[in-house]
Amino acid sequence: MRLIPILSLALFAVGAAFAAEYKIDTSHSSAQFAVAHLGISKTKGEFADVQGSVSYDPANLNITRIEAVIAVKTLDTKDEKRDAHLKSADFFDVEKFPTMTFVSKKVEKAGNNKLNVSGDLSIKGVTRRVVLAVEGPTGEVKDPWGGTRRAASATTRINRKDFGITWNKTLDAGGLLVGDEVEIALEIELIAQSAKISE
Repeated sequence: MRLIPILSLALFAVGAAFAAEYKIDTSHSSAQFAVAHLGISKTKGEFADVQGSVSYDPANLNITRIEAVIAVKTLDTKDEKRDAHLKSADFFDVEKFPTMTFVSKKVEKAGNNKLNVSGDLSIKGVTRRVVLAVEGPTGEVKDPWGGTRRAASATTRINRKDFGITWNKTLDAGGLLVGDEVEIALEIELIAQSAKISE
């Protein structure tokens, strides 16, 4: 009779998958963006407050999950007047939409130490599916404070109009002041939390 619960436990262990839990280290992570200006150059900016969590099992990407939240008010393009305009209702409308979020839906291997992460990106109340090209994550390293860390970089491109950010200005000579395509680059450092079991 005792064999049944033991056998059930063994089968559970075989079918279960282990994912390591990580928290995004905000002080060592950031989200950068670049968008065309006047059609001749790129204006770059950064969101300094990136928070979230990652469940990661390199042997089973099906249970890997990424959730991130970015505080839009931390936007910085090194120009106070431009930053104020970007935070206004013409662009991000920070008062109504203080955060943007990303939640992964599918993670696939894309080469040596590379992943494609498909997920839902929500900006200004609009959610669209995007794919992040990820380098990493790195192997785990021990920090001087007794913690365990990994890091990863990710890039993608979006059309800002897809998220309801449509403000622009036509130039006297033709063309537009601001480009529609936005390049996004993420630098993420992770701190290990604990291990969990996922079915």
